[in-house]
Amino acid sequence: MNYFYAPSLDNSVSQFTLGPEESRHIVKVLRKQAGDQLVLTNGKGFLFTAEILEASPKRCTARVLESRKSLPPRFELTLAVAPTKRVERFQWFLEKATEIGVTRIVPLLCDRSERQTLPMERLQRVVQEAMKQSLQTYLPVLDEPIGFEAFLERDQPMLRFIAHCEEDEKMDLKRRVAADKDAVVLIGPEGDFSPAEIQGAYEKGFMPVSLGNNRLRTETAALVACATINMINNG
Repeated sequence: MNYFYAPSLDNSVSQFTLGPEESRHIVKVLRKQAGDQLVLTNGKGFLFTAEILEASPKRCTARVLESRKSLPPRFELTLAVAPTKRVERFQWFLEKATEIGVTRIVPLLCDRSERQTLPMERLQRVVQEAMKQSLQTYLPVLDEPIGFEAFLERDQPMLRFIAHCEEDEKMDLKRRVAADKDAVVLIGPEGDFSPAEIQGAYEKGFMPVSLGNNRLRTETAALVACATINMINNG
C-alpha cells in the first residue's frame, strides 16, 4: 500500500487536485489510471480513499470516496537536536525518528554547533516521505532552527531531559520515562553542550540522563532517545 500526502484535504472537500510531485509519482512511476483508487493523508490524522478522475502527471485529479480520522498519539515527544556538521546525517535522523514516532523536531543551535543553517524545504520533504512510507497519518512538526536559550524559554512538558557527556550523576533514560506522558529530550552537537548550557537546562527543570555506556554520535543519540521513549510507551 502507498500513502500520498495532500495537506489541504479535509472533510469538506469532495474533489481535489494533487501537486506535480505526487501526480508524477502516481502516473509515471506507479502507472495509475483513471478509475484506480488512492489512499491519502493530510498529515493531521485523516486518511482518505479517493478515485482518480484524471491521471495527468502534472495534475492528478481525484474524488474522495471515504474518510476517517485516526486516534492521536497518547503522548507527544519533542526532540531538540543540534544539527550535525554533515546535513546527510541529520536527514537520516529525521527519516528514522519519523518512522519510529516523534511529534516535533527542533534543530537546536548551541554554543558548539558547527552548523547554523539547514535546507529546511528539503528536510520537510524527508519527513513527509518518512510519514508516508511508515503509513502514518500525523506529520511530525519540523521547526525552524532556534537558539538554545530561546528554546529553554518555551513552555515545556513535565518530563524534561538533557543528554550530555559531562561527568555528572545520571539515570538511564528508560528509568526516567513515564508512559503516556509528554516528554522533551535535548541532544547536543558533536562537541557536546557547553557547561553554561547544561546549567541553564538544569535551572529550567531538565534532568540529566544516560543513553548507555557507549559514546554516540549526535544523530545516533537522538534516535536512541526516540526509540527508548517509544518502547516505554508502546511496550
